[in-house]
Order: sequence, then C-alpha cells, then structure tokens
Amino acid sequence: MAQLFSCDPQLGLTEAEAGRRLARHGPNALREKPPRPPWRMFAAQFADFMIVVLIAAAVVSGLVGDVKDTLTIAVIVLLNAVIGFVQELRAERAMAALKQMTESSARVVRDGAPLDIPASGVVPGDLVLLEAGALVPADLRLIETAQLKVDESLLTGESATVEKHVHALDAELPLAERSNMVYKGTSTSYGRGRGIAVATGMDTELGKIAALLEQDGESRTPLQK
Repeated sequence: MAQLFSCDPQLGLTEAEAGRRLARHGPNALREKPPRPPWRMFAAQFADFMIVVLIAAAVVSGLVGDVKDTLTIAVIVLLNAVIGFVQELRAERAMAALKQMTESSARVVRDGAPLDIPASGVVPGDLVLLEAGALVPADLRLIETAQLKVDESLLTGESATVEKHVHALDAELPLAERSNMVYKGTSTSYGRGRGIAVATGMDTELGKIAALLEQDGESRTPLQK
C-alpha cells in the first residue's frame, strides 16, 4: 500500500509532496451546494411541467364551474409540493450533519515528524496517526494497530465497536467486514493505530453517501413520475 501511494511508512510524505497532492486532489471535504432558503425550495416544487399542467387544468375546471375537480387537483398539487419540499429539506439537513461530523483536525506524519493539521488538508498517501477518541479524517488502510477499536455505526448501523488489524483481506468483502480499513467520519473508541490515506473527500465511503443525498435532493417524487 505504501508503494502504491508512494508513501514512506515511517517518514510519511514531505510537505512539498503533500502540497502537490492537495492541489491535484482538492481538499479532503464533502462537496456542498450553496444552501437555498426554505421558501425557494417550496416554490421550486411548482416549476415542474406536469405541475403547471395540473394547475392549468384546475383553473379551467374552476372557470367551467367544476368546483369538485378544481379542489381535487389543488389538493394533489399541494400534496406533491409538500412531499417534494420535505424530501429536499431532509436531504440538505443530512448533508449539513455529515459535513459537521467530518470537520475536525488530523494528526499526520510529514517529513518524519507528527503534525496536527485540519482534516481538510489530508491527502491520498498521508500517514495518519489514530488515538482513542479521534475522528478518522479519511479512508485509511491500516499498517499498524494496538488494540484499535472503531465505532462504524455511522456507515454500518452496527452499535458494537469493530476491532481492527493490518492483515490483508479480500477486496470484495462488504464494508462492515473490512477490518483492515477505517473510514472517514467514524471514530476510534479504544487503542491506537496508523494508516495510509487511500481516499479523501468525495472519494471516501462517506463521500459516496453524500453524493447519493445530493441525487436524492434532485429526484422526482413518485407522484411526479
């Protein structure tokens, strides 16, 4: 793993190389869309073509005196807007929660010396040090552990901590069984360890979840489909 990422497992990266990789890969942070005010999110629910057609149908029904159809269509349109608004609001709040969980510092080895840096500065190939109580700043392949246990409930839903090791495993194993890896956003509950960053930012497992949440915010409701 150290050879794959051109990283010295004892000295880590040099500051110069870390700077080049940061420029190449970008900050170790989840992508975030500019927040929209709730009123704009709600108003956007009425911009869909089919919703405009339904509103036009309601107006026509009202003009010809069919009050029952007008009220029915109005309720459908309003219900669709509420459902879409709630979905988008939940997705945005979930994204904000994920981002807050990952805003922390990281302890890395650069030029052979331990260094505390913002988690956003971690780059692929960085040698990261883990201690009990610390948040994992990136997806790491472990190369040293000492009774290391990690809380991965954020990703797996399992409440029990997972004991980690450095032995090679099948790459096709499910995430919950990859005991030689730790993931961005999870937390170390016991022991210590060190690992090489293999994924940062949106390339991490947490980043993939964030990408799915972004897609969910833009998806069409069942009623729209």
